[in-house]
Amino acid sequence: MRMILVGAPGAGKGTQAKRLAAHYGIPHISTGDMLRAAVAAGTELGKKADAYMRAGDLVPDDLVIAMVIERLGQPDCAKGFILDGFPRTRPQAEALDRALAEAKIPLDAVVLIDVPDEAILDRITGRRSDPETGTIYHVRFNPPPPEIADRVVQRKDDTAEAVRARIAKYHAETEPVLPFYEDKGLLIRVDGLAHPDEVFAAITGALDAARKG
Repeated sequence: MRMILVGAPGAGKGTQAKRLAAHYGIPHISTGDMLRAAVAAGTELGKKADAYMRAGDLVPDDLVIAMVIERLGQPDCAKGFILDGFPRTRPQAEALDRALAEAKIPLDAVVLIDVPDEAILDRITGRRSDPETGTIYHVRFNPPPPEIADRVVQRKDDTAEAVRARIAKYHAETEPVLPFYEDKGLLIRVDGLAHPDEVFAAITGALDAARKG
């Protein structure tokens, strides 16, 4: 099963990616983790990416795509993969599509975990972390125990202003990839407001149906 996972920040991609990776026996490939691993391993592409990052620059799309293709060619991706965090823009989607075709790595699906903006805002702004243990809580869904309530903190990028900016960026930059994959018949939309178990069941049901079809 070769898939790309898409969704706004806070949509639940990380939670579902872990479950899907275990279910299908395939690796979850976050482009951020992939970049860091390539740099740490000192690969040729990793060295090039490191030079950009040290200079405080974004790693160019063509270099990221070359690293993605290199990663997808590794043995653990033989049965498939979950690509998370890339592509983030329509030009990246088009360039990745060309590179995958050249590498003869066809995609099976692009899964969108769809969550309304206000629900995203509620999910993220309600998060609190315990600086001593690193445990994440939510003021409504999973409140911290009373004895540690005074020490939990809100991360700077979890404020309403920061979250609205991230959501706006998602709509402006990433949402345009959806029609691209929809035109190719690859897009699967799943309601991300449901319980995580229901979201997982909806994704696997749609993926298995698409594979049989």
